[in-house]
Amino acid sequence: MTELTCALDALQSVCKTIAKKLPDGGVVILQGTLAAGKTTLTQAFAKYLELDDDVTSPTFSLQQCYGDRLFHYDIYNQGLDHFLSLGMLEELERAGYHLVEWGDAALVKLLRSAHIPTIVVTIDKADENRRTYRIEDA
Repeated sequence: MTELTCALDALQSVCKTIAKKLPDGGVVILQGTLAAGKTTLTQAFAKYLELDDDVTSPTFSLQQCYGDRLFHYDIYNQGLDHFLSLGMLEELERAGYHLVEWGDAALVKLLRSAHIPTIVVTIDKADENRRTYRIEDA
């Protein structure tokens, strides 16, 4: 596990660590309390991938796609069962990076049993402008 604490405007080291752990893409489960910075990290990851898209939370749309290699999901409102009933597991097998907000241990277990490369990033507020990111090994 890697642990990094950094300011919200300096997330490139976190993005670099994620890309190093998943060099060919995969699923990044983003965990943390409300307003911990899950969407902010996704925005930074889009910049890291040199995408110019305006990254917003997919809370009500379930999925947002940025370019052809960054996919962003939020399963908070509908839950894992609804996510799976829509066939979204197949989406997670597509090439690229899939950042999933509010994924839980059941989703991680399912993805790993399907041999989909998966890491978990847990975000905690260190203070108003800094977060601590605990990044599991793949």
